[in-house]
Amino acid sequence: MENILKESLQGSIIAQQKFAEEYGQTVCLVARRLASAFQQEGKLLIFGNGGSAADAQHMAGEFVNRFLLDRPPLPAIALTTDSSILTSVANDYSFDDIFSKQIAALGKEGDVALGITTSGNSPNVVQGMQAAAERGLVTIALTGGDGGAVKECADFVLIAPTNHTPHIQEVHLWVEHLLCQLVDELLYGSLVKEGPV
Repeated sequence: MENILKESLQGSIIAQQKFAEEYGQTVCLVARRLASAFQQEGKLLIFGNGGSAADAQHMAGEFVNRFLLDRPPLPAIALTTDSSILTSVANDYSFDDIFSKQIAALGKEGDVALGITTSGNSPNVVQGMQAAAERGLVTIALTGGDGGAVKECADFVLIAPTNHTPHIQEVHLWVEHLLCQLVDELLYGSLVKEGPV
């Protein structure tokens, strides 16, 4: 058990370190784009399946309520929470359409879409990102492995550099928290004096 613990910890740390080296600047760009969208009354639409759905809900909660700073609520919506919409679209059309239909209904130019998929190949996430791009939203893909199909339809691509799903998810949660913190600091904290976002 101790060997499993050490291997798991080491794998997670290595994945996060590699991600930071390769995508650190992109994370900062994404944080600035999110902050700018919020400043201009845009909203963040977040979506994924399974653990990524939980991440979407977690991240939306951090923005709408608070993360580390006491500040006004920021408009973020997890597209994974309305069981009536999800089941009606899946039943009447296809499970692949559950996010794209919501993007078509709720998304507008100036908004940001964040699709989370560990493989990068979840059809409903890919279709959601495509719908967001067609409507003029800024698109961010948070994925893993080789990035999958979703990387082809995103303005910003953040890839956890591992094929091990638990470590991909651990990188994702860290990035989601980091984006919350950076956006807070850009809009209301220590980074607000750096100039326009």
